[in-house]
Amino acid sequence: MKTHNYTINLNWTGNKGVGTKTYKDYTRDYTIQAKDKAVIQGSSDPAFLGNPELYNPEELLLASIASCHMLWYLHLCASNKIIVLEYQDQPSGEMIENKDGSGKFTEVTLYPQIRLADKTMLEKAENLHKEANKFCFIANSCNFPIRHAATYQF
Repeated sequence: MKTHNYTINLNWTGNKGVGTKTYKDYTRDYTIQAKDKAVIQGSSDPAFLGNPELYNPEELLLASIASCHMLWYLHLCASNKIIVLEYQDQPSGEMIENKDGSGKFTEVTLYPQIRLADKTMLEKAENLHKEANKFCFIANSCNFPIRHAATYQF
């Protein structure tokens, strides 16, 4: 077993001069940066007084799930001699919010749109989504189902 460690810098940038004196006295804006990488600007979802122009944690979770799945899927396709020419996804997730303000994701569905070089590889390509989900580090860390509804072009 190997261990991998990750660190980022998270910096809240929303102090408007009085800190968190009241719930509406600050913005939810922040930055994320890993060493020597571009800064990602984030905020909370607009439903929670966030900036609609910035990524929110829920969108970043979807991006993490979808990109991890894609990377494993491409790896498995290459290992199985399946040539993928294009891959796009528009994942969606459902989150419930409880009366006390807590919440959680209940499911995520990935909708990969994949262009394959060879139509005869379709069945094998379709089966690799389950395999990719089995290997995806992010999917393995989630406590909700991650579904796949892929479409293919040739």
